[in-house]
Order: sequence, then C-alpha cells, then structure tokens
Amino acid sequence: MERSTARKLGFWVVMVFAATTEVVVGRAQLVEDFYGKTCPNVENIVKQAVTTKFSQTFVTIPGTLRLFFHDCFIEGCDASILIASPNGDAEKDAPDNESLAGDGFDTVIKAKQAVEETCPGIVSCADILAIAARDVVVLAGGPSFNVELGRRDGLISKASLVAGKLPEPNFDLDQLNSMFSGHGLTQSDMIALSGAHTVGFSHCSRFANRLYSFSSSSQVDPTLNSTYAAQLMQDCPQNVDPQIAINMDPVTPQIFDNMYYKNLVQGMGLFTSDESLFTDSASKPTVVGFADSPGKFNEAFATAMIKLGRVNVKTGSQGQIRRDCTAFNS
Repeated sequence: MERSTARKLGFWVVMVFAATTEVVVGRAQLVEDFYGKTCPNVENIVKQAVTTKFSQTFVTIPGTLRLFFHDCFIEGCDASILIASPNGDAEKDAPDNESLAGDGFDTVIKAKQAVEETCPGIVSCADILAIAARDVVVLAGGPSFNVELGRRDGLISKASLVAGKLPEPNFDLDQLNSMFSGHGLTQSDMIALSGAHTVGFSHCSRFANRLYSFSSSSQVDPTLNSTYAAQLMQDCPQNVDPQIAINMDPVTPQIFDNMYYKNLVQGMGLFTSDESLFTDSASKPTVVGFADSPGKFNEAFATAMIKLGRVNVKTGSQGQIRRDCTAFNS
C-alpha cells in the first residue's frame, strides 16, 4: 500500500520525538553494573533459578518473555504485571493478560526468592524480570546481551489500565507502528521483537477469524499458505476447546531462531499482525532481511530488547523494592 509523503513524515516525527523523550532518558537512568557492589552475583542467581524452571517445562521460555513485553507496555517496565489482587482487579487480571502462562510468573517469583536469600531488599522484581527475559532467550538458543539495571518496582497495578495498550492479533502495520513508537521503538524494533513469536503459542480463538470468517468473499484469509491453513483448521476446528493452544512457529517451535520470518515469507504467519509484516511493502524488506540473516535478526532483537527495557522505568526514589513480587510493601 502506498503512503503519502506527509504520512511518512508524520510517522518519522513521532518516532524521533518518542526516542528523544523516553528512551534516552531511560538509558541515562539504567546501568549494566548497577548491583556491582550491593549484589554482585545477582545475574548468576537469576540464571540458576531460570535454568531450573526451564528444566521443568519449556513454557518457561515463552511465558517469561511474554510477561516482560506485557509488563513494559503497561505503566512501563516496573513489575506491575506481577501484583496479585484479592479483588481480581490487578493488571494481570485484565482480559488481555489472562492468557499469560503461570510459568512465567513462577519463574520470576522463584528467582526473586533466591536473590532475597543473598541480597535482601536490594534487587527489584522489575530488574529480575528483565534479566530472566534475557536468560530465557539464551536458553532457547537466541542471542545474549547485557541487561541494563536500576529499575524500581511500580506502585500501581490496575486491570483498567490495560485495555487498548497491547498489540492485537488483527493489527495492521500502521497500528503496530503507532503502538510501538509510543514507547520509543522504531519499526525495525517492532519487527525484531515480533520475532519472539518463534517460541510462542496462541489459543485458537485469537486467529479463528482467518480460517472461518475472514470476509464476505473469502472464508479463509487469502494471505495464508493453503497447506498451513488446512493444518490450522485440523488443529483448531470450529468450537474447539478454548484451552487448546498451538505453536506460533510450526517448524522450530522450541528454538529461538529466525524461522518466524522464513514462515512469514511462506504465508505462514499465525496472526494477521504477523503476516502483515511481510505483505506490507513498507516492512517487507526488513522481514526478508531477517529471514535471510540469523545474525542480522539476533543483533536487531538484542538492541530492541534493551530499548524495550528502558520504557517508563522507575528509578532513584520512585517506586519501591518489593520484598514479594506479588504484593506491594506494606
């Protein structure tokens, strides 16, 4: 689809503004060796806890990674997603977060407990989540990168703040760019972060419209690879158990690689928002580039994860260091 010059210019201005007002500030507040004197072994402690959890279930990988994304998109990277409310009105209770895997929460909670034994009251849950998100990527075969630290835990966690703040499976490129640019992330960052779907999974209801009710002229989304569509209909028949979930990458679902982009080129993106990255001429070259070069994807993903980790961070005297990741300090 062709875009007008004004439209392109407007998007560029939004991206530059977001980058200069949010991401740069975040970078200035976070440092890699933040706990060098107060808890120098924190990353090894978290890594051990994450590795132990991973040995119990692979869901640790996509569960923890998705938890980090959902946390940072709502109120910033401040572990607000981890708060448990007896009234069921915390961030994690919002409809858009109900499908988050419990293993992701358990990974961070257990890592925090291990850190507290050595460094009580020092390391935030937000930093532990950021470290754990990096560690699960590495465990699945993805790139390693240095995690910037110094976040503090937020004091707000409300389900009412979630609606409209997370990408939807039917988003097109413009909608994706608009949401990500609001967090200081470029189109390239967004496409790279979408690559996390290489180890993700989805419930059938999230993409059923592409199989059974796409449009008045076509029951099946014509951008879907026909063989892939047939397989999806077999795995996700109409009126299927709502608990059934399938891999987003049907080829190498337990390896963090660039297969996600190779699948998009073949018409095998599970969500409309996935496949639109290839079908839209504005993003297609980046998808093809990542499909052709694992190194290029790994570098872009690592860069995008670091930038995502800077979104609306709380530092200094803001927020608190929770003793328990699931509850505000009393």
